[in-house]
Amino acid sequence: MPGPVQQEMERLLTEAFNPTRLEVINDSAKHAGHSGDDGSGESHFTVVIEAPVFADRSRLERQRMVNKALGDIPGERVHALAIQASAPTS
Repeated sequence: MPGPVQQEMERLLTEAFNPTRLEVINDSAKHAGHSGDDGSGESHFTVVIEAPVFADRSRLERQRMVNKALGDIPGERVHALAIQASAPTS
């Protein structure tokens, strides 16, 4: 069952981008006891998102857009966030 941070990330990304594909993967268990593990079980995530708005945007622009949509979550409430953002292919 997704935790509250994961649910919030899914909601924010859905509202911001209306994605055709969205996966918010909790990787925290792989990092238990490592630096940045706060014991919450929600410290490390991977976001896989596909949305038309990412067309003609660089990888860096896409990552910045995702980070902006997530507000204070990256770096404040989540220690590590891997982002795979793409546009749908026809």
